[in-house]
Amino acid sequence: MGSAACDGKFELEIKQEEPTRVPPVEKTEKGHYFLCNLDQNIAVIMRTIYLYKSPEKGNADAAKIVRESLSKVLVHFYPLAGRLTMSPEGKLIVDCIGEGPLFVEAEANCSVLELVGIAGADPMVLKNLIYDVPGAKNIIETPIFTVQVTKFSCGAFAVGLAMNHCMADGISAVEFINSWGEIARGLPLSTPPSLDRTILKARDPPQIEFPQNEFLDIEDISYTHELYDEEMVHRAFPFSPEKLGRLKEKALESGALSKCTTFEALTALVWRARCKALRMHPDQQTKLLFAVDGRSKFDPPLPKGFFGNGIVLTNALCKAGDLLETPLSHAVELVQGAVKLVTDSYMRSAIDYFELTRARPSMNGTLLITAWSRLAFHSPNFGWGETIYTGPVGVPEKEVALFLPSGEDRRSINVHLGMPASAMKIFEEEIMRI
Repeated sequence: MGSAACDGKFELEIKQEEPTRVPPVEKTEKGHYFLCNLDQNIAVIMRTIYLYKSPEKGNADAAKIVRESLSKVLVHFYPLAGRLTMSPEGKLIVDCIGEGPLFVEAEANCSVLELVGIAGADPMVLKNLIYDVPGAKNIIETPIFTVQVTKFSCGAFAVGLAMNHCMADGISAVEFINSWGEIARGLPLSTPPSLDRTILKARDPPQIEFPQNEFLDIEDISYTHELYDEEMVHRAFPFSPEKLGRLKEKALESGALSKCTTFEALTALVWRARCKALRMHPDQQTKLLFAVDGRSKFDPPLPKGFFGNGIVLTNALCKAGDLLETPLSHAVELVQGAVKLVTDSYMRSAIDYFELTRARPSMNGTLLITAWSRLAFHSPNFGWGETIYTGPVGVPEKEVALFLPSGEDRRSINVHLGMPASAMKIFEEEIMRI
C-alpha cells in the first residue's frame, strides 16, 4: 500500500491486491530471444502512467478488460512474457518462458483530480500507480514488464506500466500499447510487430568508422560535481507555441541559419542555459546527447512495426565558452550537425563499437535530452477514449532534461530537469529571457 500526505489534511491511500501473472492466451515461441547492441545500453526501467475517464463507462470493468486484452496482445508481442537472462557472451537476452508480466489491481481513496493536485506538489506520489517488485537487486531480478490498474473514486482509472527500455524504445512502446488498446476494442492490429532484431547484429568483423564521441569521458575541470553537494531542485518550465515561435526567431536572427525545428532551438537553449547555470569554465568540454530514430535511416530501412530499440544516441561536443560567447544559432548548428551525423554507417559503427568495447555512454559534462514531445503516448485507447493524462513517473536524473508535450492540443512543451538550487536560479533567469 502506498500513501502520501497533502497539507496534513488528506492522506492518499492506494490499496494494492496481490500481483498475479498474465500469460499469453495461446502458446507462444519458447527459447532465447536476441537483443541487439542498441538494446544493451539502455536496460533501465521506464515508468509511465495513462489516466482514463469516461462518465458513461465508469471503471467497474477496467481491470478485467485491460487484463484480458493483455493476455491476447502478448501472443503477438511474446518476448514481453519472458524474463531477462545473460547470454554466454555476457549480454542480455530474453528467456521466452511465457510466464507473462505481473498484474496488480489497486484502488485509490480519492478522485483523479485530487491525485493530480497532490502530484503537482509532489510528483513522486505518482509512483504509487506503478508496481515495482520489492527486493529486486538488479536488472535480471527485475521483471521485464509490470502492469497496475488503479481505480479512483470518481470513476477514472490509471494504467501504470513499468517496462525495461531494452525491450522497446518510445516508438515501439507506443505501438505496443496502441495494439493492446486495439485488441481491447475488438479490432485487428493496425501494425503487427516485426520481432526479428538480428537485422541489427554487429558486423563480423566489427568496423568502427566514427569517433563515437557519445562514449567520450570528459574531465570535470569546472568542479561542477561540488555544486551537486547542494540541495537538488526539480522544476518544469512551460513553453507555449508563442514562446517556441519567439525562440525559433531568435535562433534565426543572426542570419547564419535559414531554418530550424522547435526541437533544435529548444535543445540549443537548454544546453547553453545549463552550461551557464552550472558555471562551467570556458575551456570545459561539454557534450550533448539525444536519441534519433534510426528506423528510416538504416539501409535498408527497418521494417514497419519493428519492435525494439531503433534509436541511436547522437552527440555534439563544444567548449562551454564557445557555446556561451556565440549567438544561439551556433548551438542550433551543433544540434543540427548531430542530427545529420545519424546515417546507416554511423549507426552500424555504434553497434560495432559496443561489440568490441561493451562501453556505456559517459555522462561527465553531459546533457542528455529525452523528448516525448514527438511521441503519441496520449493515443492508447482501451475503450474509454484517449488518455486524459499521460506521462513518465519520477524525476529526471541530474544529467537529463525531459521535453513533455502539454496543453489540450499538446503543442506546448514543458521542460523538466533537476539542478543544484543556486544553478536553477541562473537557469531560470536565462530561460525567462525568451
